[in-house]
Amino acid sequence: MGEPVPEVNDRRVLFGTPDIAVLKDEGFLCADMHFHTNASDSFTEPEDAVVLARSKGIGLAITDHNLVQNAVRLADRKDIMVIPGMEVSTTDGPHILVWFYDPQELQSFWRREIRPRLQSCPWLALRDCKVEQLLDLLEPEHCVVSAAHPMGYFGNNKGLEACIRKGYVDKSVLKRFDAYEVVCSGMTHSSNLQACESAKRYGLSYTGGSDGHILEAVGTAVTAAEAADRTQFLDAIAKNRTLVVGQEKDIVGKVLTGSASMVRFLEHAPSAIHIQAKSASYSAVRASRKATKAVVRSVKGRKKDQS
Repeated sequence: MGEPVPEVNDRRVLFGTPDIAVLKDEGFLCADMHFHTNASDSFTEPEDAVVLARSKGIGLAITDHNLVQNAVRLADRKDIMVIPGMEVSTTDGPHILVWFYDPQELQSFWRREIRPRLQSCPWLALRDCKVEQLLDLLEPEHCVVSAAHPMGYFGNNKGLEACIRKGYVDKSVLKRFDAYEVVCSGMTHSSNLQACESAKRYGLSYTGGSDGHILEAVGTAVTAAEAADRTQFLDAIAKNRTLVVGQEKDIVGKVLTGSASMVRFLEHAPSAIHIQAKSASYSAVRASRKATKAVVRSVKGRKKDQS
């Protein structure tokens, strides 16, 4: 049996369609903090996503996998709060959301640290950039860091919490994170509940986003904060002063999202298949090492008891 699913008893996390009008009346600025465009594994034109977000009265964080051109290009729009960011696909599995206050600083960081680590399919796992290495690189940067979909998808290692529970990533890294994504529209409700429980237990801030790959996903989950601009909004996340409202995609939305992403990956076959195979092999090695260490500890324990 899997772990029991916790109940959410934190009033800062609400499941359902975001009522932006009510949130705005209460003084909150809202933003979908996790959205993909045609720079990575989506066909969505960034301008279309921004226009839709503006019509819904929300801001938008453009967070393409390992790529920043659309986020940087649209970040200085005056008619909507666009938050420049990216979703980093680390070498050891977890996907990490990084949002910068200044788009030019994001671009400089990307050119210096991310671009040299890109593989042939640029939005898949980076070379030589495990979670701890990424955090080291981000240490001097003016940015906010959240773990995307912490429980991972379908049992994979693309979530930080999933990797911590498997023993693949040391729990000590959590003190270097600002937040967990506690409502991700692409996740199951059970996974989001577990992310909520973990974030609360660790004392991390909450973020929410659609993880949208199709235009219709914009705003299905939002982060809300009492803020007037991008700087104050990101500060609110860093200071654990947010609330999150959103809902998971239905089966149709998940199929459409998966189909769009799959077609984009096929454009990079067979390199994408090769990279994914390497990642799977890496995970298998880690699992084997963990199992071996457990056996060794068990044998040592028995010998100690017998002596």
